[in-house]
Formats: sequence, structure tokens, C-alpha cells
Amino acid sequence: MTMATEQEILDVEHEYWDSMISKDSAVATRLTAERSIITGAQGVSEVTSAGIGEMVQSDAWTLKRYAFSEVRMLTPTPDTAILAYHVTEELEVDGKPLTLEANDSTVWMRSGDGWISVLHTESVAGDPFGREQ
Repeated sequence: MTMATEQEILDVEHEYWDSMISKDSAVATRLTAERSIITGAQGVSEVTSAGIGEMVQSDAWTLKRYAFSEVRMLTPTPDTAILAYHVTEELEVDGKPLTLEANDSTVWMRSGDGWISVLHTESVAGDPFGREQ
């Protein structure tokens, strides 16, 4: 096994985000492990690949655009890649536009000839002590 390149992992991360824009549940399902963990402002949850497929089809929110910056990647093993980045998201939530700045990370695991997400985190950017709340 060869180590993943940053471009290879960025490509799969973009594919995942693009599936949220297009609401393509088949892609989101394919790119998610059967059991995966998600953490963020909503809390910690374990989801299935089918559950992610349903989530991306939600009418409560629509992702319009996103942009990554400050990208970092580690490959602790040939079959594991950790990608972290700052993301600017342009969304529509409950019918209203919203721009969100966040810091995200995804742990990718090699599966067959592709990659699947086993962990995704999202931290809304801001004061590290939460004093903005």
C-alpha cells in the first residue's frame, strides 16, 4: 500500500461536500463507513452510511457553496488519512441565507480501492473559550 497523497484525500473530501450540494445520497453513503462518528455543535453521534444518505437529503438546510483553506493532512498509516481545514460554508437554513466559518476534520480509511469516512468533526470558528455566546 502506498501512502495517500494530499490531493487524493482532498478530492474525496470535495466529492463528499459536493454530494451535500447536489443532495446525492448515493455518493454520501458510498463515502461513509457503515458506522461513523460525527461531532459538532449538535453533539456527538454515531451514524450509519444509510443515515448519512438520509441526512444529505434533508430539506431543513441547503449547502450552496463551500471553500477550504488552511488545509493540513497526516497519514499515520498507508490505510489512514486525517484531513483538517478551515471551511467557509454558504447555506440556506430554514429558508434564510447563512454564512458559516468552521474548522473541520475527517478521518479517512482505505476500503477496497477507495476511501470511506470514519470520523468527521466540525467546530464553529470563534473564541476558543466560547465568550461570544
